[in-house]
Amino acid sequence: MSPETDNKKTKICPTCGTRLSENASRCLVCGTELTAKAAAPAKKTEKPSNLQAARMPEITLSLPAALGALVVILLIGAAVVFGALRAANRVVDPTAVPTATNTATVTPTATEIFTLTPTATFTPLPPIDYTVQPGDTCGGIAFTFGVSTTSIIVLNNLDANCTMLRIGQVIKVPYPTPTPPPPPTSTLEPDAATKAACPTASYTVQANDTLSSIAANYNVSMADIRTFNNLPTDNVLLGQTLLIPLCNRAPDPNQPTPTPTPPPPYPAPNLLLPIDGAAFTLAHDIVTLQWASLGVLRDGEAYQVIIEDVTADQGRRILEYVTDTSFVIPTSFRPNDSVAHVMRWWVVPVRQTGTDEQGDPIWSPAGAASEKRVFTWIGVTAPSTTTP
Repeated sequence: MSPETDNKKTKICPTCGTRLSENASRCLVCGTELTAKAAAPAKKTEKPSNLQAARMPEITLSLPAALGALVVILLIGAAVVFGALRAANRVVDPTAVPTATNTATVTPTATEIFTLTPTATFTPLPPIDYTVQPGDTCGGIAFTFGVSTTSIIVLNNLDANCTMLRIGQVIKVPYPTPTPPPPPTSTLEPDAATKAACPTASYTVQANDTLSSIAANYNVSMADIRTFNNLPTDNVLLGQTLLIPLCNRAPDPNQPTPTPTPPPPYPAPNLLLPIDGAAFTLAHDIVTLQWASLGVLRDGEAYQVIIEDVTADQGRRILEYVTDTSFVIPTSFRPNDSVAHVMRWWVVPVRQTGTDEQGDPIWSPAGAASEKRVFTWIGVTAPSTTTP
């Protein structure tokens, strides 16, 4: 028996290749609709190359431009929404709230009050009680306590010779008073003093002037004008101001000799040593007086020193003229007794104004006199007093 052949006709799905019956209208596998023409595979027809589908235009934006466009779109949208809400009275304008302002409070500033500091003044201390011992004298007591003999005599109502002083007597001794130092004096150098004492005339150099013509006009030597004005040479400049020293003018034979103008007076000398109220005993053979200098003295000038023994009845006195600033009292002026002699001294600047018949110089004051100071001086040891 021969195998049974299947003469039944079939067709193949053009999509998936599944064998189907000839009368099938749809592929059971892929669902492709089958038609009569589908049985035969459709021939692919090539479309003409010139027929292409239309493409949409492409717009290319960079990232920053895209972000900017997005921001603009958002702002526009926000503006539209805000306008719509405002039109519907859904937006309320904020009410301005006043801000509290702090007002500065003016605090009065304390006014600084300056209090004047009182100047310290010396308050005198009470006198010291002292009991007289054997061999005591007014001068010795004064020397011990550093006061003047006169102050003890005046305070205790004693006589000038202190003969009323007794052993065991209680006397008052004044407390030493500090003596302020003399104030400093301003003294000029010799050259400056000479220029200050010389009268001058101011002259402005004119055209065609020479130092020789100026000197001849004022009858003053060229050397004097050059030295007085510190000129290095004899040359002068136009418009230069010169000071003519008239004190160096040569005498005019046709004119009477002018009287020289005296220099200005000196200030009062300041006394240095000994201090006021100093006491000297028999241990001091000599006493030296000292004072501050008034500068370099000119020719014919000196210091007049006056010393007086106030205690002596005879009125002993020394009058000397020196050019130095110190004077040693001669030993002959030393007291010859045991009494403390009070010596007064002062100094006066003088200038010689002529000579007397014996040829001695005549002195006249050239300034103010100094203050007067006193000191005590004992010449011999006081005799011992026997105790009763």
